Amino acid sequence: MDEPIVVGIDIGTTKVCTLVARLEAEAGMRILGVGIEPSQGIRKGTVVDVLAASQAISRSIEKAQRTSGLEITSALVSLAGSHVSSVNSRGVVGISGGVVEEEDIYRAIDQARAIAIPHNREIIHVIQRGFNLDGQEGIRSPIGMYGYRLEVETHIITAAEATVENLRQCVQASNVEVSQFVLNPLASAEVVLDKTERDMGVVVCDIGGGTTDMAIYINGDVWHTMVLAVGGNHITQDISVGLRVSPETAEQIKKQYGYAIRDEIAEDDCFTTRAYGEEQPIQVRRRDLAHIIEARVEETFQLLLQEIKRSGYDGLLPAGMVLTGGTSQLPGIRPLASRVLGMPVRLARPENLIGLVDQLQSPSYSTSIGLLKWAELMDDNLGPAPTRRGPRGPKNPLPSVNWPEIKKWLTRLLPYDEE
Repeated sequence: MDEPIVVGIDIGTTKVCTLVARLEAEAGMRILGVGIEPSQGIRKGTVVDVLAASQAISRSIEKAQRTSGLEITSALVSLAGSHVSSVNSRGVVGISGGVVEEEDIYRAIDQARAIAIPHNREIIHVIQRGFNLDGQEGIRSPIGMYGYRLEVETHIITAAEATVENLRQCVQASNVEVSQFVLNPLASAEVVLDKTERDMGVVVCDIGGGTTDMAIYINGDVWHTMVLAVGGNHITQDISVGLRVSPETAEQIKKQYGYAIRDEIAEDDCFTTRAYGEEQPIQVRRRDLAHIIEARVEETFQLLLQEIKRSGYDGLLPAGMVLTGGTSQLPGIRPLASRVLGMPVRLARPENLIGLVDQLQSPSYSTSIGLLKWAELMDDNLGPAPTRRGPRGPKNPLPSVNWPEIKKWLTRLLPYDEE
């Protein structure tokens, strides 16, 4: 029973997914509990109805507790929404002893974190991208190197404090503490990206119901992040308006007959549906449906392309884009994305899972599994704890940290924990 337990709660616009997993030394991460519940009170990644959102989250947590047999007291929680923004910062410190030590790393990151942000925003992540020692750039790990001036480059992600606090309150209503918020594309990247793609330069794009989340990885590190308040629900809304059907019917039509490229649908391919004001079912051409879908999907990728160009990294992405999220399952979306972006695009989903995984092997659950992967990396860095950590265990003070054990983590993602 000394194997750590990790919990992730993915709170999206369309669903709330709570996962409980055990970190096994030999098998890896085993899914013990799954709680999937339709989302309520969440729109475009933000809380619009605290009571409804709290109830949906509570039902999801209860399902995960029943299937796992464990009581959940803390969890990592996903975060998205157009309120999320990012900025690059540098931190510089002097090396008093002449040799870079672990404490110098932390001091440099603290300096980078000391930026002026509005009083209504909260720092979610501080991600270090590389070091500069006495003018020598591209240093991955400066520990033990001689020098006098250490500089660190960081990518800082912030979010609206009120929005984050509302989400925290919804989770705490179920007597569950938020151990850390994790930005959606960073969680998804832990599942869908491989090391080669990270090093070469790649965009991970998680298209959910209410938001499209993007992160750019270059040389193994995060260089840019962005959340676009457009998702699969906007396609459903367009279908509802264009065909004059209810949103529920539009969602069914999208899943059953939807296609993202109009020219690839035959002229005589039709289906029937019941529209408003019609006593009998009407016949609709799939080309007309695809025309509605193609316009919205193309617009979404045009917005992503503008953001990639604005970041200045559009020429540094030979690995192209990795698509995931529920809307990435729309037929024809991959070739359309490749055509608009002018880069290779592949679809990805969680793989190599063990345990209760029947429902989870879908792009819709990349963020959910990614939260567990994130928690697993954090647990590896903490070393052995005196008592069991997890949903049923007490909160333990952090044990002493051994730099060689956390060096790999620090060279990729350094989460920010506000004291």
